[in-house]
Amino acid sequence: MSMSSYKFTEVHTLIRPMRIDDLPRVQAIDEMSFSTPWPKNAYRYELLENPNGYCWVADVGGKLVGLMVCWLIVDEAHIATIAVNPDYRGMGIGKQLVIAGLQELIPKGAQSATLEVRASNTIAQNLYHHFGFRLVGERKQYYKDNFEDALLLTVESLGPDYLEWLGSGAEIPWLDGDHY
Repeated sequence: MSMSSYKFTEVHTLIRPMRIDDLPRVQAIDEMSFSTPWPKNAYRYELLENPNGYCWVADVGGKLVGLMVCWLIVDEAHIATIAVNPDYRGMGIGKQLVIAGLQELIPKGAQSATLEVRASNTIAQNLYHHFGFRLVGERKQYYKDNFEDALLLTVESLGPDYLEWLGSGAEIPWLDGDHY
C-alpha cells in the first residue's frame, strides 16, 4: 500500500509526559483499542518503576485521547504500545506521538527504533512507513487473541539529520510506495 492512501486531518494536540492521574484514562483507551489490552498494572509499572520506560499522552482540548510507551534499550527505541481513542483516529495524533517520542529518545542515544505491528493493520503500517520503518522480520503467531503474525519493523540511522527532519514537517525522502 502506498503512502498516498494514508490520509488524515491533523488537529492541535498537546503531547506531554504521562502522569499517574492519567492512568484510568490511559487504561480505558488501551481497552478501546486492543483486543488484548495491557494488564491493569502495566502502565503504572512503566510510569513509576521502569528506568528504561518513557510514557506520553496526547491531549486534545483538555481530553486525553492517545498514549505511547517506549523503551530505550541501549541505543534502540522500542515502541512498546501506541493507541488513539477510536473517535480521534485519522487526525494525525499517532503521528504526533511518534514524533514527540523520537524527538525525546534520539538525543538520549536512540540510533534505531523498532516495533511490532499486526500483519493485518495496514493503517498503522502506513504510519510507520511515513517515518522510514522497514520490514525486518516476522513474529509468527505473536498475538495471543487470534495467533496473528506480527511484522517487526525498524528504522535505522536515527541521529541529527533524522531529528532535524522530524522537526521540519517536510516530506520524507524515503517515501517510495510499496515497501513490504
